[in-house]
Amino acid sequence: MKDFIVVGAGSAGCVMARRLSALGNVTLIEAGPPDHRWDFRLHMPAALSQVLSSKWYNWHYESEPEPCLDNRKLYCPRGKVMGGSSSINGMIFVRGNRGDFDRWSSEYGLSDWDYESCLPYFRKSENALGLSQAPLDPDVRGSDGLLKLSRGELKTPLFQAWLDAAGQAGFSSTDDFNGRSQEGAGCFDRTIFDGERQNVAKAYLGSVEQAGSLDVIQRATVTRVVTVNGRATGVEYLQGGKQHRCEAGEVILCGGAVNTPHLLMLSGIGDAADLKSHGIPVISHSPGVGQNLMDHLEIYVQYACNRPVSVYPKTRWFNMPVVGLQWLMARQGAGATNHFETGAFLRSSDNVPYPDLQFHFLPIAMDYDGKDQYQGHGFQVHVGPMKPTSRGEVTLCSANPLAAPRIQFNYNATEADRSVMRSGIRMADDIVSQSPFDDYRGARLRPTDDLESDDELDRFVRQFAESAYHPSGTCRMGVDDEAVVDSVGLVRGVSSLRVVDASIMPEIPNGNLNAPVVMMAEKISDSLLG
Repeated sequence: MKDFIVVGAGSAGCVMARRLSALGNVTLIEAGPPDHRWDFRLHMPAALSQVLSSKWYNWHYESEPEPCLDNRKLYCPRGKVMGGSSSINGMIFVRGNRGDFDRWSSEYGLSDWDYESCLPYFRKSENALGLSQAPLDPDVRGSDGLLKLSRGELKTPLFQAWLDAAGQAGFSSTDDFNGRSQEGAGCFDRTIFDGERQNVAKAYLGSVEQAGSLDVIQRATVTRVVTVNGRATGVEYLQGGKQHRCEAGEVILCGGAVNTPHLLMLSGIGDAADLKSHGIPVISHSPGVGQNLMDHLEIYVQYACNRPVSVYPKTRWFNMPVVGLQWLMARQGAGATNHFETGAFLRSSDNVPYPDLQFHFLPIAMDYDGKDQYQGHGFQVHVGPMKPTSRGEVTLCSANPLAAPRIQFNYNATEADRSVMRSGIRMADDIVSQSPFDDYRGARLRPTDDLESDDELDRFVRQFAESAYHPSGTCRMGVDDEAVVDSVGLVRGVSSLRVVDASIMPEIPNGNLNAPVVMMAEKISDSLLG
C-alpha cells in the first residue's frame, strides 16, 4: 500500500507528488499520455493554439448553452497530459493581486491564506533569474524554485506602442506584475525558458521518478474514490479497458475545477438528492461540491495594422517550415514566444480597491485557439474582468464515469459583470487611440466602428466573448457549512481525502491561474511535511 495517491498530474498534482515523495511513497495517476518530446506542439510556445485545440492532450469540454451569451456553448479545454493544463495554456505567469489573498483571509475566514502567508510559497516555486530585463525585489521574487520564468524580447514595435499608449492614456506602469504593485501596464512573466514551454511536470518530476519514490500511472482514468467507514482508502481506475484498484493512506485529488467535483460526486460525495437521482450511494452530503464555479470571460478588441510589423506572416503556411526549423535548431525566432508579452491590470472605476480588469496585448488578430484569424496584419487587446459576480456549477449528467459532466458557467449574468466588461472595452479602445499607435492603427475590426452604446457593446459581448480558460471554485475552502474543504484541503465528512487544485479557491484571483495553483500546492504540501 502506498502512502499517498495523487490523482491528476497537472499544476497542483506534480507539485504534490514531488514534495510528498520526500515523506513517503507516492502514486501519481494521470488520465493522459506523457508530454512527448517528439511532439513539438507541447514544447514550442507559439504552437499553443494547436495543442489547445488538440483532443489528444485535452478533455475538450464545452459548456451548456450560456443564457447570457446568446445560448452559445463555450469551449472549455482542460489538460489531459502530464503537466495538465500547464502543458496547453498560454504560459502567462501571474500570481494574482495581494488583495485577492487578503480577501480569502478576511472574507472567508481563511486566516492563513492572506498574502503574507502565501508569499513564501510563491517565492519557493519560482526561478525568476530569467527576468533580466528589470530589477526584481528579492524580498518578493524567488530565484531558487523549480519553475523557470522569462519575459519576451518585444521584437515588434507594437509592444512598445502598447506600453507608451497606456501611459499617454493616463494609466500607470509597473516593472513587475508579480512584484509589489500589480497595477499598470507592463510585461508579463511567462513559463517559457530557453525558448521552450516550462510545464509543471517538466519542472517538478524528473529527478523524483528517477529516485524511485514516485510511481506514475499514465493513460488511466480514475472512476471512483474508495471509502470505508467514512475514510478514503484508495481509488479505482480504468486503464487499457481493465478496472484496477490502488490503495493508500491518503488520497489527494488534483484534477482541477471540472474533474475534481465530478470525481467526488461519482464517489458519493456531493448533494445527496442529486446523487440519489443518479443511483449513486451517498457517502457524504456535501451540497457545495460543484457549486461556486467561476471563470474569467474575455473579449477581443481587434484592429487592422497599417504597417507590416505584426506576426501575421509567420502564421502563413509557406512560412511555417522556416519558423519550425529555427525553433528546432536553436529554440529561437517566432516559435520561441507565446506572443503575449505585454498587457495591463487596471481599474474599471475609482470605486474599486485594486485592479479588476486584465488586458493582454497580442500583435496579431486571431482567436485564442487559432480558428478565426484576420487575413492581414493586425493586433488585438484581450479584455477580461477579473472579479466576476456570476456563478455557475459542475453537475453530473449520469453515473457513468466516462460521461462528461455538465458545465454551466452562467457568464455575464449580472449587470455588474456587464458594466465592467463595457468599461474594459472602452479603455482598450482609448489606449489604442493614443498617438503611439498612429502609425499602426487601421480600422477597428471587432467591434466595428458603429458599436458604441451600452446595448451595442452588450450585444457584441454576447456574440463574441470567450472563456479565458480559468475555471475555479467548485470545491471551495472555507469555514462555513457550504465549504467543501478546510484550509489545508481536507474534504469535510470524509477522512484521509484532500483536494488541492483551482477548485478550492474561494474566489478567483486576478490573472491566469497557473501561478496561484502551484503556490497552493507548495503551501499545502508544506503543511503535510510539517
